[in-house]
Amino acid sequence: MKKTKLYTIGVVASMFNIHPQTLRLYEKEGLIKPTRSKGRTRYYTEEDLQRLEFILTLSRNLGVNLAGIDIILRMKEQIEELEAQIQKLIEFIQKEFAEVYQKDENIKSIVLSERKDLLKIIKKQE
Repeated sequence: MKKTKLYTIGVVASMFNIHPQTLRLYEKEGLIKPTRSKGRTRYYTEEDLQRLEFILTLSRNLGVNLAGIDIILRMKEQIEELEAQIQKLIEFIQKEFAEVYQKDENIKSIVLSERKDLLKIIKKQE
């Protein structure tokens, strides 16, 4: 079983050159959701770090405020959910198409076989 690497708030703050209070604010605003130990210590996963990097890019490079970041993150999650639904739909359609194609091939085979039988009967009668 693969162990997930976890980072404390101090380590993450150093990695991204931000104050730990910034991370607490992002958590308070619901932008990031670190896991907590029984002692209430915050732990950040690799996924949390990727999300934080995206948040900081929006904030630092694009000047998006926290409310805007929240909207963008929610829209991003909705898009990912829709993409997953679309992928499932594509897989379903491909499966259905394969089944229809197989049935069509079976019908063609039966028709061809019947046609050969009919031609044999006609030739015998001539």
